[in-house]
Amino acid sequence: MALPNKSLGELKAVRDPEVEEREVDILIVGGGMAACGTAFEVKKWCGDAKVLLCDKAAMERSGAVAQGLSAINTYIGENTIDDYVRMVRNDLMGLVREDLIFDLGCHIDDSVHLFEEWGLPVWKKSEEGKNLDGKKGLKVGALKSGAKPVRTGKWQIMINGESYKRIVAEAAKLALGEDNIIERCFIVELLLDANEKNRIAGAVGFSVRENKIYIIKCKTAMVACGGAVNIYQPRSVGEGKGRAWYPVWNAGSTYTMCMKVGAELSMMENRFTPARFKDGYGPVGAWFLLFKAKALNGLGENFAASDAAKKELENFAPYGTAAITPTCLRNHLMLFEMKEGRGPIMMDTVTALADIGKTMDKKEIKHLESEAWEDFLDMTCGQANLWCATNTEPEKKNSEIMPTEPYLLGSHSGCCGLWVSGPDYEWIPDAYKIKYNEKVYNRMTTVNGLFTAGDGVGCSGHKFSSGSHAEGRITAKEMSRFIRDNAGFTPTLKQSAQELVDLVYKPVRTFLDNYEYTTDIDINPNYLKPDGMALRLMKATNEYGGGTATFYQTSSKSLEIVMDLLNVMREDCKKLAAGDLHELMRCWEIYHRIWTVEAHLRHIQFRKETRYPGFYYQANYPGQDDANWFCFVNSKYDPAAGKWDIFKKDYIKIIP
Repeated sequence: MALPNKSLGELKAVRDPEVEEREVDILIVGGGMAACGTAFEVKKWCGDAKVLLCDKAAMERSGAVAQGLSAINTYIGENTIDDYVRMVRNDLMGLVREDLIFDLGCHIDDSVHLFEEWGLPVWKKSEEGKNLDGKKGLKVGALKSGAKPVRTGKWQIMINGESYKRIVAEAAKLALGEDNIIERCFIVELLLDANEKNRIAGAVGFSVRENKIYIIKCKTAMVACGGAVNIYQPRSVGEGKGRAWYPVWNAGSTYTMCMKVGAELSMMENRFTPARFKDGYGPVGAWFLLFKAKALNGLGENFAASDAAKKELENFAPYGTAAITPTCLRNHLMLFEMKEGRGPIMMDTVTALADIGKTMDKKEIKHLESEAWEDFLDMTCGQANLWCATNTEPEKKNSEIMPTEPYLLGSHSGCCGLWVSGPDYEWIPDAYKIKYNEKVYNRMTTVNGLFTAGDGVGCSGHKFSSGSHAEGRITAKEMSRFIRDNAGFTPTLKQSAQELVDLVYKPVRTFLDNYEYTTDIDINPNYLKPDGMALRLMKATNEYGGGTATFYQTSSKSLEIVMDLLNVMREDCKKLAAGDLHELMRCWEIYHRIWTVEAHLRHIQFRKETRYPGFYYQANYPGQDDANWFCFVNSKYDPAAGKWDIFKKDYIKIIP
């Protein structure tokens, strides 16, 4: 167990940290829902194999579910898996890996049933059609036994989820065993085998609580460190600086670490800019789906239902004219209203609660109002605080909603990530399978033995928390099969232990060699600190890479400018300095963020169309061009040559 943080500030870094070397069969990098799924499942399948999980945080509050959730956004239930595939395909403007989505749909409900078995309270419908939340829901039985959940939409179910992640993490820890887990360990580089080309052999990282470096050899690895946040400047400033919708510790590590060893990326041009309650980033899903609230423009009009909106959506047929408008196009309509001077956009909470309350007695109305607050208290406490600070009672005062800054992720309403193998079924095209020694391994990347799940898997969004957990469980089985099939492999690292220590602790040595040169350790001609580099990155992407500053619009020239800026930043990263372990973590996070956002912008630069209006706009190519660009865009970075290869990959339709 990692040491607790020092009460009088961060632990100072030393020149020569302790080095701990380990050799395992299976390495799990990450501690979120996907990693917990792998940790829970892997021991059932791997026999006596050695397993190790490394989490940058503490598993109980790690990942996107850290604060809790008020709903599980994907539960198949009475729906068909084919319809699930169609929903995801439509929302992501037609380009998805249907094999991955269908395969996941077969397993998602099993994870949800496990959550409930472990103690997660799931809302149920009574025989009279009333909502039963908390322990009341237990009276009608479990979902697995046929109890009916409270749906907020076709795919979402309501939960009391403040402790959601704690419940899931506890099960993962019990299944894997505390001795097989290192918390507060930031894995920063993956390592290839010295003898076998394109084969994963290990990883290196460091403790954020002790001056210690971990060098780990492995036969197979799964990397699931979430998506990428704070790659674009957040809307909040001052006291709220850094407030984000997705978890701020997601630094693009999944994408960067896998990319740097040659793993193929896919659809990195896709981003997610969710519409959320302004400033507090509170979720809007329950308000739209459960409370049936409408979004109004500044004139009080339901703009999404207007003739002008319908005409605008026709430009993006067949997705814009589908029964459910894709997420990016709903954003597009909001931005259209604001640009036309009809903003701000307001969530009509007053009318929604009043309409629902017409069929309720006073006690039920009081409970309804508490549900309105609990939606935030389960997952975004800051929004409840903001309501208090602004004298906002949702039954009396409407609240503004606004698209956030962009995020990169593969498990929510986004689909960027790594190109992985689908399962080895006859109906899946060979182009969607990745083989090693003539065998197909589900969710393996193009690097042999390297797997991913959750935000790491590209081209298959809308898995959310339940799907990420289920995908982690799928990966556990495949990794176990991989080590059994390749039992004779012995990992050998190219780098010596000293070379890896020098790499990881370079910012510390830079600081220690130069900090006495000035009286202010944060201002020095011989190095720069990570906080300044973080602001520099977010300013560049915000202004030139399609951030909030330009209403998410970029152009070919702007992309050229930001690429030059990123190149200079990467050069300057050689002078990053860290005086304590927190700063060392920040140095490596900014390094990962720069690589990840470069991949994102290179993909936008390559795709000569605007595939996701409302998420981003390429001004030189403002419309969709299905004739030339109805395909995946993939990329592969060659670290030895320092070159990118970006190319098209065919989309294959499977589900009619």
